[in-house]
Amino acid sequence: MKILVTGGTVFVSQATAAYFAAQGHEVCVLNRGSRGQLPGVRHICHDRLDAGLDLRGEVFDAVLDVTAYNARDVDALLNAVGDVPRWVMISSSAVYPETLPQPFREDMPAGPNIYWGAYGTDKIAAEQHLLARLPQAYILRPPYLYGPGNELHREAFVFGCAEADRPFFLPGDGSMPLQFFHVRDLCRLMERILTEAPAQHILNTGNPETVSIRQWVTLCYAAAGKTPRFVPVDGSVPQRSYFPFLNYAYALDVTAQSQLLPDLTPLGAGLRESYAWYRENRALIRRKPLLAYIDEHLMK
Repeated sequence: MKILVTGGTVFVSQATAAYFAAQGHEVCVLNRGSRGQLPGVRHICHDRLDAGLDLRGEVFDAVLDVTAYNARDVDALLNAVGDVPRWVMISSSAVYPETLPQPFREDMPAGPNIYWGAYGTDKIAAEQHLLARLPQAYILRPPYLYGPGNELHREAFVFGCAEADRPFFLPGDGSMPLQFFHVRDLCRLMERILTEAPAQHILNTGNPETVSIRQWVTLCYAAAGKTPRFVPVDGSVPQRSYFPFLNYAYALDVTAQSQLLPDLTPLGAGLRESYAWYRENRALIRRKPLLAYIDEHLMK
């Protein structure tokens, strides 16, 4: 197929472009050209919001829209590309209100979430606009994505603590659940959607099982060949000041995804891949001042 991937230069969009190029598809990436480009793909150097962008002569078989964050993004790309038979947009689990019963199901109403704010409501608007104009499109709602290429200061933060033999400052007793999805499994799911065209057009994604913070940190340390020593932190300390995730526990029902893609990357194996990438690319991590806060306020 001839596939258009939006982005193509960082983490999810880069992994998507690389995956489909490796499967032998003709991959075009649409981005502003501010970063280096992948080998083996064709670069279309434009901002998706450029008024003069016209790709209707390209005749794409599929669009994989990784970088749509609001209705304007969706509208601009639809206008630029025209009629495409297969369209997949990466949305977010942030579209579910925190007040709904869990695990969140795709048939539950989307709505504002106090933890995610405008990010979630903008994603809702993007979903609604896409389906209004292109009812046959597919929408994927992932939890936390991880894997090689993740430049966010999440597992990379824990890997750094492990390498430095630092104690790990744990939110409370570390029992809060987290849900993850390997970026390669996301790509494989998109591939299944393009080839099988399932009847359900909105799908939650993610590992069926959640893990506790304590379990996740232990797996990250193990990937680096270390064992963590935990120091509990009480709830009076803002969690995001010393830990990479919100103090918000949620879980997605991924029954429909599991029917399409039952074989997923085990979390421990995926984190070992992530650590191998981190060791060679640590300079790319977009670091947050978590360690500075820990050293100033929590170390005794």
